[in-house]
Amino acid sequence: MTTSAVEPGSAQAEETFPYQRQCPFTPPKQYDDMIDEDVVQVTLTGSGLRIWTISGYHTIKKILTDPRISASRKHDNFPFYFVAPPEFRTETSFIGYDNPEHTRTRRKAAVTFTNRQVKRLRPRIQEIVDEYIDKILTMTPPIDFHREFSLAVPMTVICELLGIPQDEHDFFINHGTCLLGGHSTPEQRQAAIVEVNAYVDKLITLKEKEPGDDLLSRAMAEYAASGEEYTRRDLFNMIRLLMNGGHETTASMLSLGTACLLENPDQLQLLLDDPQGMIEPAVEELVRIATIGDTAIPRVALEDIEIGGKTIKAGDGILCLALAGNRDPEIFPEPEKVILARGTRKHLGFGHGLHHCIGADLARLEMELVWTTLFQRIPSLRLAKPFLEIPRKEGAVIYGLWELPVTWDA
Repeated sequence: MTTSAVEPGSAQAEETFPYQRQCPFTPPKQYDDMIDEDVVQVTLTGSGLRIWTISGYHTIKKILTDPRISASRKHDNFPFYFVAPPEFRTETSFIGYDNPEHTRTRRKAAVTFTNRQVKRLRPRIQEIVDEYIDKILTMTPPIDFHREFSLAVPMTVICELLGIPQDEHDFFINHGTCLLGGHSTPEQRQAAIVEVNAYVDKLITLKEKEPGDDLLSRAMAEYAASGEEYTRRDLFNMIRLLMNGGHETTASMLSLGTACLLENPDQLQLLLDDPQGMIEPAVEELVRIATIGDTAIPRVALEDIEIGGKTIKAGDGILCLALAGNRDPEIFPEPEKVILARGTRKHLGFGHGLHHCIGADLARLEMELVWTTLFQRIPSLRLAKPFLEIPRKEGAVIYGLWELPVTWDA
């Protein structure tokens, strides 16, 4: 098989990918057959590219640790869902690098995301969570919880880490939605990149002149200490990754996880009865059940690889379906059920291997503090409309909700 772009107007014998979920936490129906086969070819919507999908839990983990598999966006057949402008191929962060460049660049940001450093942030993140709960309690319900809380909390956290003023938050929320939301045109994405780059350029210049106690300043200092010269490209891409990935992913999880708990009151009660004992497994189970990055693990084969009796040829695009892997009944018995007590870090919600999410511990801490605080302070919190009627980000790089209407007894 030779992977190639499909000619405009040519007939397809199959539906184009990605497929819609059956409900917010249930894989698409098409996954049933795909899971049985493990390795299946699909055609991507937008780009028309034929790629391989990997759905088995163990096969995904094997692929993500195989040196013959590349994460670089520079390959011609890299599985974008759209016709990617040059910036998407040449201006990427370390998530789009292979080693040794990946490790060299990633460690500049990693100094801020060690478990020890993240724990130091706990008091401030708790303050931020309480501040936004205070704010929504001054509002007249119903409100859009996603906009007023889920987006606001992680955006405030990441902006403080980077030293970005609070009045700039909406700028990054809107541009993050444009880049990751799934409905933007190539022209809109390219315009967003240009505008974000202009802002980041000014930010880097400011931190060069007036370094502070923030991630960007520390990354510059890390370069200086190592004797390496940093490039603006590295700093640009690191900041864009953290701004987009650092708030969009956690925001999606906060809304989906909150809705999931409200839709499963028996599990929510278990959390309320023992918040300190239940919160860590609860976070892992909610990350597993939502799997917001189902289609966010793209790769390219560097050489011919045999998997499940099929040959993935050098240059072929690959997509690891984390949602399918997270429903493996051998790893997660009764995988369709929300069982907070069985929460385990075996899931693929934060990826696996070399490119495991750098901000996983920070995201975990934010979710822990939100869900051990929110329902205690607003015990009557409930959805303001049926869950299945709430619009979802189908086809987006990061899955989530467009809104989350909630109400409570004011």
